[in-house]
Amino acid sequence: MPLTEAGIYAAALRLIDAEGVEALTMRKLATALDANPMSLYYHVPNKEAVMRGVTRMVGAQFRTVTPEGASWQERTRLLAADLRTLAHRHPRLMAYSFTQQPDFIQADDPFWTALTAIVEAAGVPRSEVPEVAALMVAVVVGVLAAELNGSLHRWATLESPPGNDGEDEDGDGATGPGSADVAPEGPDQDRMFRLLTDTLIMGLEGRLTAERDGRVAGP
Repeated sequence: MPLTEAGIYAAALRLIDAEGVEALTMRKLATALDANPMSLYYHVPNKEAVMRGVTRMVGAQFRTVTPEGASWQERTRLLAADLRTLAHRHPRLMAYSFTQQPDFIQADDPFWTALTAIVEAAGVPRSEVPEVAALMVAVVVGVLAAELNGSLHRWATLESPPGNDGEDEDGDGATGPGSADVAPEGPDQDRMFRLLTDTLIMGLEGRLTAERDGRVAGP
């Protein structure tokens, strides 16, 4: 089968899903395609170009099905949840993209197009839509990156230090279930992500209400 740019990206994604971004090399990619390594360079100049192509290919797969008449709040929840689903479908690629590819979201990406439409529908002035959308992306992507690399799980299972509110009245240093011999349960990351999206929504609602009431001056 002749080499194509799309075929190279698809093979690279399979390797990344199986072994991680660090394991991807042009030589290993050529082996997976049963091709001469030099022949790849007729289609892609280097590994960085391959990574950009793979990221764009996966980003183009993003889809959100919005119920007719859904509020901007519900559309926000669905959009964030679908991005999380995509991140967990290709966790190694997405963790890399979130932290190493600042241009992984482009103006014509389905995710960005949907998000800016939601922000405008919420009532944000058009001139401020890109800024508000950018902040929302930064928060959601930051949480997803922490979820994928395990940081979120670790932070959510940290115990309260002795002397904080978790100390019992007798002052014996007990801090609840985590201080006993029973290991604390892992966090419910689904619930935590819903809390994140609800917090973003409530924050934007509060800001828009304050602006309408004249309690906030300027952007």
